[in-house]
Amino acid sequence: MTIATFPSALKLVQLWRPILAMLLVITSSNYLVQFPLNDWLTWGAFTFPIAFLVTDLTNRAVGAKAARRVACVGFLIAVVVSLGLAPWRIALASGVAFLVGQLLDITAFNRLRTLSWWKAPLFGSMVASVIDTSLFFFLAFAGTDMDWRMLAAGDLGVKWLMAAALLAPYRLMLPRLQRWVPAAS
Repeated sequence: MTIATFPSALKLVQLWRPILAMLLVITSSNYLVQFPLNDWLTWGAFTFPIAFLVTDLTNRAVGAKAARRVACVGFLIAVVVSLGLAPWRIALASGVAFLVGQLLDITAFNRLRTLSWWKAPLFGSMVASVIDTSLFFFLAFAGTDMDWRMLAAGDLGVKWLMAAALLAPYRLMLPRLQRWVPAAS
């Protein structure tokens, strides 16, 4: 039985690579978003788009249900870990924005998956980045001294550039998806 024909209950142990990758991306992004690079950009803008790559590879390898499981498990683990790395408001904002953004990316990817190989990951990531960025910066920084609108605009621009740049590793991984989520032995 190939992984593509698995029953709907794909075991979490098979998803350990994407879950671990998601954990690393979210926790590093939650830490790095605290450090502005300049007036319109934080370091987290460069790491967070990798979360969409993780989701898109999982979605392509084993489908939307498994991608949602990775997003949900990654969210739960990362929020707990993020509470130790970032203020609670950033961890909470990250969790809400992440979950909404990832579920939107998975939905958009699934609707576009039959088009050219690059359209689903690019457009799904770009649309989800708008929602994720808006939610995160509003929830994390509204009412503070930080110019969160300027940071959100800069982060969104970098996220869109990263979505395009991450098409290269996405394409390189397509023939290797069995390594990303191997079948149970």
